[in-house]
Amino acid sequence: MIDVFKGSFTQQEPIPDEGIAAALEVLKSGRLHRYNVVEGEISETALLEQEFAAAMGARFCLAVASGGYAMGCALRALGVKPGDRVLTNAFTLAPVPGAIASVGAVPVFVGVTEALTIDLEDLAAKAEQADVLMLSHMRGHLADMDALMELCTARNVKVIEDCAHTMGAKWKGRLSGTDGVVGCYSTQTYKHLNSGEGGLLITDDEEIAARAIMLSGSYMLYERHLAAPAAEVFERIKYDTPNVSGRMDDLRAAILRPQLRKLDAQCEAWNARYRMVEAGLAETPGLTLVERPEAEQYVASSIQFLLLDWTEGKIADVLARCANRGVELKWFGSDKPAGFTSRYDSWRYAPSKPMPASDRILKGIVDMRLPLTFSLQDCALIARIIRAEVSAVHQFR
Repeated sequence: MIDVFKGSFTQQEPIPDEGIAAALEVLKSGRLHRYNVVEGEISETALLEQEFAAAMGARFCLAVASGGYAMGCALRALGVKPGDRVLTNAFTLAPVPGAIASVGAVPVFVGVTEALTIDLEDLAAKAEQADVLMLSHMRGHLADMDALMELCTARNVKVIEDCAHTMGAKWKGRLSGTDGVVGCYSTQTYKHLNSGEGGLLITDDEEIAARAIMLSGSYMLYERHLAAPAAEVFERIKYDTPNVSGRMDDLRAAILRPQLRKLDAQCEAWNARYRMVEAGLAETPGLTLVERPEAEQYVASSIQFLLLDWTEGKIADVLARCANRGVELKWFGSDKPAGFTSRYDSWRYAPSKPMPASDRILKGIVDMRLPLTFSLQDCALIARIIRAEVSAVHQFR
């Protein structure tokens, strides 16, 4: 009898009861807007910002409408202008080059290694082309942050970290998002905190924080923020910083605050599932697992493996055979975007040149979500299915 997995790759855990109760209180009040508070009241959003800043060890935090908005807001707060060039990963998702394009800037794509991290040699070669790097920790893989920051500091390149997939991850004990000048996070449904849609931005730079708050649409109500700079910082920038509204509302903040308190435990639960699948795929013929460096403390809410130098037809066969047994795999090698996958040359608004070494790696990347609704037994079954189908196709390559 052939094993078939019957679970859902898009089913997330329910919102904690504490979050549901807090959300109901917000709904009963009718005051969903973050600045619509009664005298003496602190909004759920302001409290979330204070708590997230503390959790990340940052001075300032801003809650916004999405992770993509957080990145665009960070670029504007850093003074990126139309026509400026911004370095970013070739292996990333559409919101990253989209955020760059949203401010009229031009992405400069940097290659990817077999570790699925940004290619530091290619970054060094291209660093003179831009003053900002939008660093995507794509699918939860951290580059050597010591080497990257040394390179960028030496070339006066400011780093914005896209931590949509690395909330809670660390490099040598330092939390992801705290090495760069700004860290951006997503709370979209498939991320480590779930409010359906949403984002968070952290920084230790008071002027960047003030500009971001004004950009998000504070309407001069910045005194209602807790994780914000002093009023005199706003006085310097408030009349020349435009309103590009993208605030988070209190309903989403109420849902997120209890989840934040559980973040460490949730991260370990994801990693347990990752390790189960990783162990089950070890030494599968034709399949390359991604090595994780000792300095990295990852948060693996998904897993990736490589089918390097396989033909498109054979990879498509693996995906189809796994799908027939209930296992949904995504492939980053297609020349057309499919679902949540895309390539650096998929975005026609962002000019690019062929990158043969990176193209070879992208051609082989297979990706799979690991929702916490999966049990460890589910993960072991999924690994057996992938292993069997990859092995079956590999022997006929």
